[in-house]
Amino acid sequence: MEDLRINSVERKEKVTIIVNGKEVIAYIGETLLAALIASGYKQLKKSPVLKENRGGLCGMGVCYECLVTIDGEKNVRACMEDVRAGMEIGIEE
Repeated sequence: MEDLRINSVERKEKVTIIVNGKEVIAYIGETLLAALIASGYKQLKKSPVLKENRGGLCGMGVCYECLVTIDGEKNVRACMEDVRAGMEIGIEE
């Protein structure tokens, strides 16, 4: 996927996370939501009733639209988690 990060921003250490079995580049200091969006992931889950695509909305832990599975733990807000090397992320497709 295309990297949507702003090139002029200085970043910390580059790490790899696994998203649905694929390696994705992220940087220490980013939230998981920021890393996912920058890597081109727009859809993170489906709405429980209508099964419509949903993605991060508020980015600050209020809306719960960015729920993902992190290292086997379901329903974690991606906007509230800092990137760690090797984390395994599951998002609904």
